[in-house]
Amino acid sequence: MLSVKKSQPQLYEDIAETFSLDLENISHDFSETVDKGHGRIEARKCRVISEPDYLNYVNEGGRWKNLSSIAMVELERRVACEMTVESRFYISSLQNDAERLLATTRRHWSTENSLHWVLDISFREDESRVREVNAHENLAVIRHMALNVLKQDRIVKASIKGKCMLMNRLIHGQQPE
Repeated sequence: MLSVKKSQPQLYEDIAETFSLDLENISHDFSETVDKGHGRIEARKCRVISEPDYLNYVNEGGRWKNLSSIAMVELERRVACEMTVESRFYISSLQNDAERLLATTRRHWSTENSLHWVLDISFREDESRVREVNAHENLAVIRHMALNVLKQDRIVKASIKGKCMLMNRLIHGQQPE
């Protein structure tokens, strides 16, 4: 399953156009989840199309091997009186299974959010003021490598943030606490 971004304009537009059609007349699978917590309500709706005519339309020339479905996940988030709606598109080798695709996207975003949180807390990534052309991307790669090394360490019994603080003290010639 791959997320389709606007950086792939033709594929993105073709999938968006397909899902803008009247889905009552198109065979598709549907699944929905609703979560409430942390002062918000989130509803996720997944629609999946596996009909060959529509797949051929978005996969003109057969660029995406094993394409078996296209999906749209719509996230509706309500916080207090404010509501936002966001749609994301996907291509997948999975057949018409909206429930499974929705669960897969949830796990992906959970992983992404967790990784971002660790990088921000442990490496203060959001505070970075680097403005050089490639420096931001290069530092992100280095931070990911460092995070992987710290996660694999079994000698020091500490959180990732604790291990970073310990390394910082050692680098600056201070005694660990």
